[in-house]
Amino acid sequence: MRSDLRDLESVKDLDKVEILAEELPRRVGNPLSIKSIAEDLEVDHKTAKRWIEILSSIYYCFRISPYGAPKIRAVKKEQKLYLWDWSQVEEPGERFENMMACQLLKFCHFHQDVYGEKMELRYIRHTDKREIDFVVLKNKKPLFAVECKLKSKALSSLLSYFKERTPIKKFYQVSLHGPEKQIDDDTFMVSFEQFCKLENMV
Repeated sequence: MRSDLRDLESVKDLDKVEILAEELPRRVGNPLSIKSIAEDLEVDHKTAKRWIEILSSIYYCFRISPYGAPKIRAVKKEQKLYLWDWSQVEEPGERFENMMACQLLKFCHFHQDVYGEKMELRYIRHTDKREIDFVVLKNKKPLFAVECKLKSKALSSLLSYFKERTPIKKFYQVSLHGPEKQIDDDTFMVSFEQFCKLENMV
């Protein structure tokens, strides 16, 4: 990291950037507060924001923005942050969510590069904190949503909640190991392995 930053960017306080990089795995999957980071590192808001952008530019982390469906009071500005190397995340549930974020972002990049479609990875979060982890958009229209569960036996009520209030076509609850179950025509419970094999999502 030091060599990349030294070659690509003019950063005076490399030690604090390294501290930031060590802190970010604990913030994976949560709305990213630049204000909180700035206070923890004792730097101003603009500096903390620039350091996050620098770490993104050297493929240490990436951010996704919220999807603001018109029929819900969705948050519109709070981004979530994930690491390209999800193995650095210690908590198993957050690590699984980060792994899914990487998989979906690669899915978006593939379809954008190969088919020329405008693909976006976002998440959806109500102002009352109800949330689905990921929404994939094609040409600004939502294709499918994914809720991550490290272990799951029952379908999350969040899927039916957002199904009634958004134009999202399909909903997937993905867990590390099963179960495999089709709830209705557009709601599915699948394992991560089976989800990665699906070919009819776009």
